[in-house]
Amino acid sequence: MVPRNANVVKISYNDLVTACSNDASSSSVDDLIEQAFGKANSSSLGIIAITDIPSLPSLRTKLLPLAPKLAALPPQQLEEITAPESQYQVGWSHGREKLEGDKLDFSKGSYYANPLTDDLVESMLQRRRYNAASQLGDVDNDNDESHVHGKQQMEELLKWDESLNQIQNEEELRQLANANPAFFAPNVWPTKSLPELENSLKEMGQLIHRVGVYLAKCCDSYVAARCPGYKPNTLESILLHSKCCKARLLHYFAKDDTSDSSNNNNNVDDGDNNNSGIADDTQFSSWCGWHNDHGSLTGLVPAMYHDENGNIVQCPDEDAGLYIKSRNGELVGPVKLPENALAFQVGETMQVHTGGWLHATPHAVRGCKKGGISRSTFAVFMEPEYHSSMDLPAGRSVSDTQCEEAEKSLPKTVRTLRSRWKLGMNFGEFSEATFAAFH
Repeated sequence: MVPRNANVVKISYNDLVTACSNDASSSSVDDLIEQAFGKANSSSLGIIAITDIPSLPSLRTKLLPLAPKLAALPPQQLEEITAPESQYQVGWSHGREKLEGDKLDFSKGSYYANPLTDDLVESMLQRRRYNAASQLGDVDNDNDESHVHGKQQMEELLKWDESLNQIQNEEELRQLANANPAFFAPNVWPTKSLPELENSLKEMGQLIHRVGVYLAKCCDSYVAARCPGYKPNTLESILLHSKCCKARLLHYFAKDDTSDSSNNNNNVDDGDNNNSGIADDTQFSSWCGWHNDHGSLTGLVPAMYHDENGNIVQCPDEDAGLYIKSRNGELVGPVKLPENALAFQVGETMQVHTGGWLHATPHAVRGCKKGGISRSTFAVFMEPEYHSSMDLPAGRSVSDTQCEEAEKSLPKTVRTLRSRWKLGMNFGEFSEATFAAFH
């Protein structure tokens, strides 16, 4: 299997902002979203690059070199920022995830944190208190949440928050959080061992989030023009209002600096799809196995490579990096991004919310064949909060959302969307099903 070169669709940051500021959707941006994400384009890669983003290069240079430093901390210090009670979805994680077959993935180490809030539960509680006070006409105009969002935006947030109608009181919310720590656990920072990480991660994470909100607004315009039953501003509202945002700083170990640095690339059929004849897929996933992102939208920073001494280097292997399977099953890669660009990939939740008009695509990372070279990158997974519905737009069906033909093109080890998502689920239930499939 020979991959074709990746021709990633690009939109300049200024063009994106201009398109969002206009009342009518931009036809040029619509066309680019169609090429990158759209259902009608079977060769779409589910990825788009936003270029020329102010401050991105400096923030990238500040954050990514911290990944190998974090991974090299003594075991005791890594243990201090490891949270097994969160199913390793907060803090440090290494060798806990299964992507291909049943073998644990030791090829990379990850550090997870929410860049928008250190404590999701407390943010939700503050919102509930504001809501209760507003109903009594006793709102403090100096309230922090009100100050940040503004009165109108806060009212929109309260209308959006489905948990306000589903959870009766604060104690019930705390019980839910205790029962679902993978979703609600607070951040754990290496304040003593690597104190500069917190600020660097939050700065980059919040930049990615802001650009993602712009892109979501343009995606809303694209879908609304094609899907009569689509609720306006669905995607923008999710990204703008949700405090559930997971950032992941990744360090892919060099071939010889971890005791088990390669995945077991056996083809394991989990019974979720009918694909066959793709035995070559796993040769492109030695650093990260094939998978779809399950959230709404993923923002990705261009990778950085390091030698054995931690120096930043150009990757000596032109075949290493991110690979994608298009909706028609074509293998594409490696994806090359300019240093002033962020990549954004469609997640399965966005696929559901648009009724399949925008489509997630499987992707993997191929390792560097030369020893002593490691890779660092940073991803932000923007997604709804726990109680947000996973309903389809009116008039769209499950088969519209993931057609059988697209399923046939999935790598064997990628669980199908329909194997984890059912009508009537909320996002928390869908996330639990996904965590269970991969951990």
